[in-house]
Amino acid sequence: MTRTTAQDRALLSAAAQGDPEGVRAALAAGAQLEARDAQGRTALLLAASADHLGAARELVAAGADPNARDARDDSPWLVTGVTGSVAMMRLLLPAGANLTLRNRFGGIALIPAAERGHVDYVRALLRETDIDVDHVNHLGWTALLEAVILGDGGREHEEIVELLITAGATPGLPDGDGVTALEHAERRGFDRIAGLLRAVR
Repeated sequence: MTRTTAQDRALLSAAAQGDPEGVRAALAAGAQLEARDAQGRTALLLAASADHLGAARELVAAGADPNARDARDDSPWLVTGVTGSVAMMRLLLPAGANLTLRNRFGGIALIPAAERGHVDYVRALLRETDIDVDHVNHLGWTALLEAVILGDGGREHEEIVELLITAGATPGLPDGDGVTALEHAERRGFDRIAGLLRAVR
């Protein structure tokens, strides 16, 4: 890994703390925009992970890469699916976010968002991008499958299932074991979700 300077460390610290002025000062002092910490995280990834919009705006304006991955294959763009930040998503999209970028599980940003019940994020992502609603990760799961398998069956996951179906998700796509989202919903006693899936079989 490239050796970091005092300016680089100041940039990374300012981004992690959500300090836009500190970000500007570190860059003006010569910090490398894509400097990385010991885990391979860039300043923009640190800012995005903590949803520090002000710091992230400074970094994006300076040309920071929303797709730069760390040692865990996280990136500023991918982490928006984990945090569910619609504002950060909208900041990074025009900065060149790669909708096909995959995390360490082989999933795109939509999948962890569906799992975690981030309704507003899923809605915005489906409306404002052409992200692949049927992308399959290394586990053999789509966003729809993940919302059922790892969700809690509550209102947020019901809404996400509805959003995915409306966006064209294929309800009959099975997981790696040949089990469909409907079958998972029935097994888990998610009656309302099962009803939504039966309606579009």
